[in-house]
Amino acid sequence: MKSKQVSPFREEALRMVLMKMMSRALDACIVTDLSVIRWLTGFSGSSGRLIVTREKSWLFTDFRYKEQAAREVEVVEVVIAADGFAAELESGRYHLGETVALQSDNITWHEATRLMEQLHGKQRIIPVNTFFDEFRMVKHETELVKMRRAAEISELVFEKVLPMISLSATELDIAAEISFQHKKFGAEKDSFDPIVAAGPRSAMPHAKPSMALFKVGELIVIDMGCIYEGYASDQTRTVALGHVSKEARNVYRIVKEAQELGITSARCGMTAKELDREVRGFINAHGYGEEFGHGLGHGVGFEVHEEPRISPKGEHVLQENMVFTIEPGIYLPGKFGVRIEDTVVMGPYGVNPLQGCSKELIVL
Repeated sequence: MKSKQVSPFREEALRMVLMKMMSRALDACIVTDLSVIRWLTGFSGSSGRLIVTREKSWLFTDFRYKEQAAREVEVVEVVIAADGFAAELESGRYHLGETVALQSDNITWHEATRLMEQLHGKQRIIPVNTFFDEFRMVKHETELVKMRRAAEISELVFEKVLPMISLSATELDIAAEISFQHKKFGAEKDSFDPIVAAGPRSAMPHAKPSMALFKVGELIVIDMGCIYEGYASDQTRTVALGHVSKEARNVYRIVKEAQELGITSARCGMTAKELDREVRGFINAHGYGEEFGHGLGHGVGFEVHEEPRISPKGEHVLQENMVFTIEPGIYLPGKFGVRIEDTVVMGPYGVNPLQGCSKELIVL
């Protein structure tokens, strides 16, 4: 039988994890976060636990995923745990050493206490959080290829749904069409529930689509993204249905210039909060600081919201091949909101947006 070809990216990822474990004197690590498990092994199922040790690593899942795991999993051995992960742990078949890390940021108290009981006090349990973030923030070229494709799919869908916006359509109609078209173009699913919000509802940054019909003279915020081979896209554009007010056009101009400032200002070596401060200062100077209440952006990868956080508290130093969003917004309750968002890749001399669609105000 022909052996499975292992991705150099996953071999390198496992090597980095093992090196960090050794630097912290950890003999084993129990991984419970499914997004980390997929990043490290390729497994996309909804039930899985991973043990990484210096000598060998195992992915535990159940019978439903037997064939899927055999096809997808790289760099570790698959175990079909008929009686569950805790029972496998109790069996004593897996040599974990003396010091075991447990993902404290992605496990329930019930599961954590049960796993510690199964180990019978033979190992010292070390809770860890954000253990994998430093590796996941900086993307491998293999990952960037998939993220570019995810962004392309969402752009194609955006172009597809724009002509569907009319006086006889609702926000929910367009949101549902986005989800449908994402899959039609080859995505696994949405990376989050699409946001389609018009008129006063566009002033709610995370408005849920409603049965409201579109009206002439409204701004419409469309925030959308998909998952392609595990990787997320994220983009926002604000469009107008017919003529909009002078105030709306002025706010749109400010947000557009702020977003472009974020793109031209980002540099390797600056902190995330320094980039946020640059753009936030621009919006403050135009008198809308109070109306920009969220962070400038966030990392994107296996999850649509991950590190680094581009916010006033963002301490991460921006590095080459980090992927994050730049998405300033101004929200005027009872009137309208404007947000423009690109996902960007940090290069050696600045960022490169994954999105290519226009940021000029589109009037439908």
